[in-house]
Amino acid sequence: MNKKELDNALIFPQGEKNPYGAYFTGQSYLEGMIADKDLPFGVGNVTFEPGCRNHWHIHKDGYQVLLVTAGEGWYQEEGKEAQLLHAGDTIVTHAGVKHWHGATKDSWFSHVAITAGEAVWLEEVSDEWYNTV
Repeated sequence: MNKKELDNALIFPQGEKNPYGAYFTGQSYLEGMIADKDLPFGVGNVTFEPGCRNHWHIHKDGYQVLLVTAGEGWYQEEGKEAQLLHAGDTIVTHAGVKHWHGATKDSWFSHVAITAGEAVWLEEVSDEWYNTV
């Protein structure tokens, strides 16, 4: 998916450059959607440029639900094969499961992330690792 196709497909705003960019390889964007201190979770639309992915991470004392809305991306849990994602796919990551997600090499990718608990950021997904998925 190229940028023009992404712009036509997005149902939520792309957002601004991701303030958590230090935990990503490549450029991502974040649009905060729900940040209510009385709720035990946050919701944001995350958009990845082609080849962009976040670092390995876990969700401590919480979870993450991904609702894919546009493009093609990858999701991988440690010790498992990477899963190719398309619009309409959903992922549930339970507390303490080491994983990463991001765009394929040649497509923009966007998902809504519903996240509870604390993200603990770990090592980068190396180019060598990423190029094997």
